Amino acid sequence: MNKSLIILFTLLCFTFTTAIANKTSVEVKAPTEVKKGTEVTIVIHVVHSANTKSHHTDWVVLRINGKELKRWTYDKNNLPTSNEFTVEYRYTAGEDLKIETEGHCNLHGSKGVSTTVVKATA
Repeated sequence: MNKSLIILFTLLCFTFTTAIANKTSVEVKAPTEVKKGTEVTIVIHVVHSANTKSHHTDWVVLRINGKELKRWTYDKNNLPTSNEFTVEYRYTAGEDLKIETEGHCNLHGSKGVSTTVVKATA
């Protein structure tokens, strides 16, 4: 009985840990300050432990000042290029930018939103 409980506990711990580790995470990189009217290159670094036909990042989204501007979608026929990859978007800063990005695993979900602010100066 004790051996069975230990095996069950170990399997549950492994499953829980694996599920957390397999969530898609993102990091957004952009300058902290630009002059108004300047084109900003926003780089989103995406990390996911696997990108196979059955387990992969299925989308990455970019929002600026609350508005969704770009969504990259993936499926079993259009997988991300690797377990770590980047996507880029260019945007002209006419005002301060609150940039929010998020990635999502088709099985385990997201590690959350990554946010940065770009200050637009005169």
